Amino acid sequence: MTDPAVAFDGPVFTVDGSLVGELARDCIRLEVEEGVEGLRTLHAHFLAAGPGATGPEGRMLYLDGKTLDFGRTVTVTVGPSTDQRYAFDGVISAIEAVYADTEPPVVVVHAEDALMKLRMTRRSRTYQNVSDADLTERIAAEHGLHTDVAVDGPTYDVVQQANQSDLAFLRERARLMRAELWCTGQTLHMQSRPHRQAPALSLTQGKEILAIRLCADLAHQRGSVVVTGYNADAKDVIDERVGPEAVEAETTGGLSGARLVTKVLGDSVTLRVREAALTSAEAGAWAKAEMLQRGRRFVTVQGMTRGTPDMTVGSRLTLRLVGAPFEGDGYYVTRVRHVFENVHGLRTHFEAERATLNEVA
Repeated sequence: MTDPAVAFDGPVFTVDGSLVGELARDCIRLEVEEGVEGLRTLHAHFLAAGPGATGPEGRMLYLDGKTLDFGRTVTVTVGPSTDQRYAFDGVISAIEAVYADTEPPVVVVHAEDALMKLRMTRRSRTYQNVSDADLTERIAAEHGLHTDVAVDGPTYDVVQQANQSDLAFLRERARLMRAELWCTGQTLHMQSRPHRQAPALSLTQGKEILAIRLCADLAHQRGSVVVTGYNADAKDVIDERVGPEAVEAETTGGLSGARLVTKVLGDSVTLRVREAALTSAEAGAWAKAEMLQRGRRFVTVQGMTRGTPDMTVGSRLTLRLVGAPFEGDGYYVTRVRHVFENVHGLRTHFEAERATLNEVA
């Protein structure tokens, strides 16, 4: 069986569970974006003049509330018609009407995934004897969400949410443990990076990759991270230190930023003072998280492909023909933005990071 002569790679829209073909017809631009901090967003631009735009002068399509309206669920898939991939599932939160000089009128729809509920709920309260997994499950249940939690960490005597939205609060907890937060449908996920599952991809410069920028930067690398505090129960000082081994446990070779900064600039230590640890377990977990946060971003990548609908946050990348120090696997996608334009088709913009640089003889 031969492939079709023309493969449609435009978005397919479902609104409140019903396929709406005219949205695909009139879509002139679509952006779906997500990062490791969670909250996937959609911005869709629709041509609003044409058949069906009845009524007095100035009447436009998609402004009568029949197809697109606040609170309606929108699901979008992208990619070739023979291989569509899920890109977005959320709720419409904003609608714009745009009239530009010499241009046809456009309606722009904005939507957010289920984390929007958490973003719009602000609280101040105290939790006792809880872990970060406990906090995630409790907040998810309050918003009617299921949970998929896989994050290690201590149990805290007291945790305070001080005039924060539920989303900001969970993002802070995820940052402390270097966990990642996201939603699929009605399931809230908080997982450490090794637990997150996503497609593995191989991309070649000049083939799938249209443009790419890679940078290895020692500015924020440190040879070790120290977290201190005081354990009132034990009447003892807390002093926990984590070195390059925390980062290198996730790698399969190459030179880590933590090793290289010590080799080039000498001993380099950062003291984490933003949070005060009350137990050694807390201090150790936070020190490790800080070292991972720094070490994983030694090599950063910004790129654009011809359209990679399989790519999601968490995808592991192998990059080819990008220069000897940067060549190979081990890259982790931290941000994805799928962009469809009716002129250029689908493009995928991505950011990724890697903890090591290849040693070149």
